[in-house]
This record gives sequence, C-alpha cells and structure tokens, in this order.
Amino acid sequence: MTAVTPARARRRTRSYRALEPTGLGVVLRWVWLSIAAVLSFFPFYAMVVLSLKPGKVVELPGSLLPWNLSTDSYAQVLGGQNLLGWLGNTLVYSLVSVVAVLFLSALAGYAFAKKRFAGKEVMFWSFLAMVMVPFHVTLIPTFILMANLGGIDTYWGLILPTLANAQAVFLMRQFIQGLPDELFEAARIDGAGEFRIFLRIVLPLCKPILATLGIFVFLWHWNDFLWPLIIGKSNAMFTLTVGISSLQQQNVPLSTMLAGSVVALLPIFLAYLVAQRYVQEGVTGTGIKG
Repeated sequence: MTAVTPARARRRTRSYRALEPTGLGVVLRWVWLSIAAVLSFFPFYAMVVLSLKPGKVVELPGSLLPWNLSTDSYAQVLGGQNLLGWLGNTLVYSLVSVVAVLFLSALAGYAFAKKRFAGKEVMFWSFLAMVMVPFHVTLIPTFILMANLGGIDTYWGLILPTLANAQAVFLMRQFIQGLPDELFEAARIDGAGEFRIFLRIVLPLCKPILATLGIFVFLWHWNDFLWPLIIGKSNAMFTLTVGISSLQQQNVPLSTMLAGSVVALLPIFLAYLVAQRYVQEGVTGTGIKG
C-alpha cells in the first residue's frame, strides 16, 4: 500500500473540499433533503394519527391533524384480538431465523473465504445463483416438501425453508476475505482447531457485518407475509402480518388495523436503534477494502 505523505494528504483534503457545494448549492441540497425526509416520514405520521382516531370517518386533510386523539384502538387491538399471540409467533420466527441464518452463513462464508477445497468456486457461484431464482418459483415445491414432512402449521416448517440465504453467505464471504491470513496461521500454530478459530477469531471480528445482516434478516422475516400465510393454517400460528391482514375479513375499523400496524412497527424500530452503529460499520466494511 502506498504511503500517504502530509503533502499528499493536504492535496487530497483540498480536492475533497473543492467538491463540496457552497452557497446556493448548500441551500438546494438542504431543501431537497428536507423534502425527501418529509415525504419519507409522512406515511408513518399518517398511520399513527389515524390509529389514534377510532370511530371517525377519514376526511383528508382534516383527519391528519393531531387533535381529539384517543388510545381506544390500541386497547381494542391488544385486548380483543390475538395480537400478543401473533407477536410471539413473529418473534420466534424472526429471532430463531436470525440466529440460524447468521451462524450458517458465517460458517459457509469462512469456508468459501479462507479454506481451499476442490470445486470451491463452482460451488460458491452455483449457490449464489439462487439469488436469480424468484422465491415464488420454488414456493409450490417447498410447500409440498414441508407438507410431506409434516411441517404444516408448525414452527420448524415456518423457519426451515428460509435458512439457506445466498445473500448472507455472499456478504460474509466478502467480509471474511478482508481479514488477515496471519491471524488464522498464528492460531493454527498455537494448536487451535478450525471450529475454535471460527468461534474465537472469525465471529468476534465479524460483529459489524453480523449486526448488519441480523437487521436485514430480522426485517425480512418480521415483514414476511406470503410464506407464513401458506404454511400457517390456524389462527394460533398466524404471524403479525398475516394476523393484521385477517382483520380485514372481520370488518375491523381502520383505526384498529393501523394500531396493530404501529405495534408491529415498534420492535423493528427498537432493533435498528440498538444495532445502528454496527449496521453503519458493516456496510462500510463490506464496501471498502484495503
């Protein structure tokens, strides 16, 4: 790697500053970002405000004003519906899937990044080609397989088909490739086995990318609708997305459905706040090498 001298660093800093907008450019950028932020936040604002106005006809824009608010819809959705059961199913589906996907993808990523074996490249790119196959194409064969194995209306039937995540394996491989080989060689000289190296070296160094993947996998499973709808037959096995959708068939008021959506949104928001720093580090680490 070429050494960066103080003079070169100053020239690079001046070139970066020359690219920064000034005057009118700063104002336009601020205005554009403000508009984008308002447009992005508005659907969430409307969802929360309308959920706090039970039993009222929606009239725009008057219904979006934060006046005459009530929490009756939240009391109804938490007390009268099976929301807590759906929330528990969604937590089991999401958390178990996150732990399993991260562990399996880290194992596979370590093998593809640092191990040498016959057919490694062919196997990796063949596995990565799964990204090009839409989930809907494999939906019917997967359902038939789960039905023959007795996985209908069970947790393991809900979770098992989602564990082979090609994107997670690819990101783990890319991140682990950037780790110094000297660490693994020193560990082997000290007598550490491969699984101990994986647990003591690979996993601690992969915390940023694991947090990033964990958030993405958690979001995907938390918001998943099609597979839980197909595999879960009884109301007791519904996830939040399926359960809230089923409220439409019960002529439930709009404010109650929106209250359920707000409750479903809170765990996602909290999970992102907890892992935000690791997410930023993981995105940067997988995109910049050297």
